Amino acid sequence: MSAHAPSWYAASANSFPSLPSLDGDRNVDVCIIGAGMTGCAAALDLAERGYKVLVLEAERVGWGASGRSGGQFIHDYACGNQTLQRLVGKTQARQHWQLSIEALVLLRKRVADHGIDCDLRDGFCAAAIKPRQQRALEQEQEFLQQTYDYPTELWTGERLREQVNSPRYIAGLFDARSGHLHPLNYTLGLASAARKAGADIVEQTRALSLQHGSKVQIRTDRGTVTADFVVLAANAYLGKLAPQLDRKIMPVGTYIMATEPLGPERAESLIRNDICVCDTNFVLDYFRRSADHRLLFGGRVSYSKLEPRNLTERLCRHMLRVFPQLHDIQPAYTWGGYVDITMNRAPHFGRLQPNVFFAQGFSGHGVALTGMAGRLIADAISGQAERFDMFARIPHHNFPGGTMFRTPALVLAMAWYRLRDLL
Repeated sequence: MSAHAPSWYAASANSFPSLPSLDGDRNVDVCIIGAGMTGCAAALDLAERGYKVLVLEAERVGWGASGRSGGQFIHDYACGNQTLQRLVGKTQARQHWQLSIEALVLLRKRVADHGIDCDLRDGFCAAAIKPRQQRALEQEQEFLQQTYDYPTELWTGERLREQVNSPRYIAGLFDARSGHLHPLNYTLGLASAARKAGADIVEQTRALSLQHGSKVQIRTDRGTVTADFVVLAANAYLGKLAPQLDRKIMPVGTYIMATEPLGPERAESLIRNDICVCDTNFVLDYFRRSADHRLLFGGRVSYSKLEPRNLTERLCRHMLRVFPQLHDIQPAYTWGGYVDITMNRAPHFGRLQPNVFFAQGFSGHGVALTGMAGRLIADAISGQAERFDMFARIPHHNFPGGTMFRTPALVLAMAWYRLRDLL
């Protein structure tokens, strides 16, 4: 049985049983490939509506990005709402904005309704390091207030230091509706709720190919599944199952460190109200407190598919730039995994065939949006596809360079963005 990444999340995970693999052929209404947040949310909604649902997981529930991420759930999308306006127009961008806020509400409702123990906390701060970044936050605050009547707070000076005790930042834009949670426990909670609703989840069962038709046949390494509908929810781990989708996303390695326990007083002295924080660099740092009073600090990425050398030491150096008062603290866990990004950083939803749905390309904003993706896919399968189709109309392009050269091309592009962060 494959284990979860050796992370603080895995070490503090709630009890969850090892699930059996597929044993022979099956016939179902809906087959979902991938038991992460998207797949489990879709399974929950569909099972509650009476569909016979089977989820295929190649490893374990929450094994991929859903169980390894920074755990921040944030309004809007990675591309930003103003980019969405350019892609789909103001009217649809407004509808997308409202869905991003609905996604925050839906996440909290599922946690409450199903009693998911995932250390959910409120509050998110986007932090500026340079004056130009502060001006961008001021413009963002004005845009959100004037366009969507969405309230945020701009923190500077002592007010900022009271909340985030770091010399690195000069301003922060605070959103009370966003927040953070334990992503693996949240995913396991969604899976438990889906199973209670009647969905069947199997682990250690890898989907190998799809044969399209009025009924789709999914060939696995342990049998064949025949389904009226299929949901592809494997994201960065989709592999060669759907090459036409793989060209639209790029797997990016992202990494996190958890310190040794700091104790409640010292942890609170760093981040007063237990919010999560993310700076506004393109290659960014993000951090938050854990329920057992550690600092969880992420920020290094790899676009080359190679883990950065001296990863723990590099994360420690970045942590000390933010919190030099932690010079005597040791790291306890370091881990990473892949998220998938799109060219424009907008989410990529759609259909391969009328009965084969997909949702991918969350580009680092997936904790809340995956839950909404599951809801919209369930709506579409149930015959209410308007909101899902609104996402499907967002234009997307293949990454340049093809299979062989797109990673080197992206590495060169990211070098330019890193240089821009320094200016």
